[in-house]
Amino acid sequence: MIGRLTGILLEKQPPYILLDVQGVGYELDAPMSTFYQLPVLGEQVTLHTHMVVREDAQLLYAFCAKRDRALFRELIRLNGVGPKLALALMSGMEVDELVRAVQSQDTSVLVKVPGVGKKTAERLLVELKDRFKAWETIPGSFKPLVTGVATPPSMTADAVSALITLGYKPQEASKAVAAVDEEGLSSEELIRRALKGMV
Repeated sequence: MIGRLTGILLEKQPPYILLDVQGVGYELDAPMSTFYQLPVLGEQVTLHTHMVVREDAQLLYAFCAKRDRALFRELIRLNGVGPKLALALMSGMEVDELVRAVQSQDTSVLVKVPGVGKKTAERLLVELKDRFKAWETIPGSFKPLVTGVATPPSMTADAVSALITLGYKPQEASKAVAAVDEEGLSSEELIRRALKGMV
């Protein structure tokens, strides 16, 4: 199993990352919570990984923090939750928001994530309740990305594309990004704000 990778960040197109580790390019899938914390292209980054081996593929999932990887592992252990839904949950809310939702048994936050209906949300809360008893929330643990460059059209297109990949309808994604589009925002920041606006 590959548990951690340190290398140069070559590409970041949500939900995909390409990491150069001593000449080998690793393709990784990551939730938006990881994208918000990535450095600029060409810089070194260390990512905690989880490897899934299937009959037809070997997939690597990347996380900036061990805590995020632990949450991902808890989610994919649940009946009916695969890596895709786990990434959508982690992209739609921060780890602490999910922990709080489970601890307070609040389905309203979960049903706003694409692919999660009321029944699925209720089942997730029941199954996660005991697993999350030991989890503590960390106030202010999220570090927002700050940039000072104008938002090129490609950033907006990347943000819309990422939301569609996460399961939102194209019209929904375009509307959400347009509502938060401001000069100087990176695609990651646009996605983060758009997701917050949808919740």
